[in-house]
Amino acid sequence: MTHTETQGTLTTTIENKIATVQFSHPASNSFPRHLLNKLTKELDLLSTHNDVSIVILKSEGTGAFCAGASFDELLAVTDLEKGTEFFSGFAHLINAMRRCSKLIVGRIHGKAVGGGVGIASACDYAFATVDASIKLSELAIGIGPFVIEPAVSRKIGKTAMATMTLAAHEWKTAAWGYEKGLYAKVLANATELDIELAHFTQRLAAYNPDALTEMKKIIWEGTEHWETLLPQRAAITGKLVLSDYAKNALEQFKKK
Repeated sequence: MTHTETQGTLTTTIENKIATVQFSHPASNSFPRHLLNKLTKELDLLSTHNDVSIVILKSEGTGAFCAGASFDELLAVTDLEKGTEFFSGFAHLINAMRRCSKLIVGRIHGKAVGGGVGIASACDYAFATVDASIKLSELAIGIGPFVIEPAVSRKIGKTAMATMTLAAHEWKTAAWGYEKGLYAKVLANATELDIELAHFTQRLAAYNPDALTEMKKIIWEGTEHWETLLPQRAAITGKLVLSDYAKNALEQFKKK
């Protein structure tokens, strides 16, 4: 099934118990709200699909994996309600990844920024290429990675999350991400990545689906409160994005 918008697409293919979900957006695979909503709904749907055991999450192209939130939509936020609503998009997506009954395997082929790091962190297992550098640049634009922080901290630890967040202008390498536990494997290029990804997911999809579902529950034990925590974090971010600092910083970032 394919959902197409003037800005961004979402495509799902299912074969041999593996659902491959691919998102794309012309602005470095960033996420406007409508695309976040579509991906969230798609994962909720796949969670109930009896013929699916594994979900592969990937993005289109050879550039960035995901540039996070849409700058244009961030600049368009004019009140707290709209700000909270926008950042709730990432809250709902991460919660959908968390509660999905299927194991989610990420294909991180390029750079991930902000919300893109959150998505990679919310995958149950992630393959990356050496080009998959990561950055949490939110402080530099007057906000913070508050919505995605629980997912990032859970995967790489609070100290590593803080290191990334406070060094908001610095890229961390894929090797750093591997050392911290964000990536399970780092491959030399996309070709090697796809070979390794195919072997891994085919093997995983052959296992007892009930065992996989129970394993998913265990992986995410203790995160049930995220259903309320992440929307609360969205409200914090929604307030901060209204500040003059954030508006000016976003305008400067957009010009780069």
